[in-house]
Amino acid sequence: MKNEFLLRLSLLKGVGHFGKQRIYQFAKKHQRWEFDSFEIRLLAQTMKPNDWDEWTDDRLDQIKRTHQYLTIEDKIYPERLRHVPTPPLILFYKGNLSLLDHEHLAIVGARAASDYGYQVLKKLMPDLTKRGLVIVSGLAKGIDSFAHQFAISNQGKTIGVIGTGLDVCYPKASGNLQIEMCQHHLVLSEYPNGTLPAKFHFPMRNRIIAGISSGVLVLEAKKRSGSLITAQQALDYGKDVFVIPGSILDGRSSGCHQLIQDGAICVEKTQDIFDSYDLWHKIH
Repeated sequence: MKNEFLLRLSLLKGVGHFGKQRIYQFAKKHQRWEFDSFEIRLLAQTMKPNDWDEWTDDRLDQIKRTHQYLTIEDKIYPERLRHVPTPPLILFYKGNLSLLDHEHLAIVGARAASDYGYQVLKKLMPDLTKRGLVIVSGLAKGIDSFAHQFAISNQGKTIGVIGTGLDVCYPKASGNLQIEMCQHHLVLSEYPNGTLPAKFHFPMRNRIIAGISSGVLVLEAKKRSGSLITAQQALDYGKDVFVIPGSILDGRSSGCHQLIQDGAICVEKTQDIFDSYDLWHKIH
């Protein structure tokens, strides 16, 4: 009953993330897991129409047959993610769920990454994977894909968080990488199969990347970029933000330098990251 309610609520159209969180908190507080569409509108504080009644038992059974998923009520749900303002109620997944039990470092950066970004990750990754950090990123072009690929080639583990259904590869260039990660690592999404990319999906995807990680490493990010959104979300969640400085000549790292000026941790070697992780563990 509870899991079906959460699945239905996560798939609901016409209610945003804050509205869904409000409904979930009410249901949890009162341990009540059955509502009609009018009650849903009242709890969401919106009178917009929604498709609550269209999610029949048959439609939900179809989702359950064709998807693997965990709910926010499951023990294996990432504990850090529970504490973001609007945690996903459902995470669809393919791959090795035990990777959620490890220590995570998110790595984000430019899609149009330079050879500098490639070489930096090539240099840092052996130490990161040897330390046992699971690398989290978004399976996008550039830095994201480099991070996943170097984690794999250094016998490490990696988690991809995507803004589409798990049966959609976006961008197509990441298709083979996504397939490999679904088989041997882990890929997560809050969207059901068939969901195509949409602009607003990616900032929401970024909150999951920041939410499940202990820290976020930013490499080659301009001042207006998705990577800076992820970094800001990490700061809002009380996570460490690590930044690789770059060239002042091409503007490719202007966002990185802004983060450093704002107090992010400047990284020249992996020990700069490990020092912060060791301090974090002592405190917690």
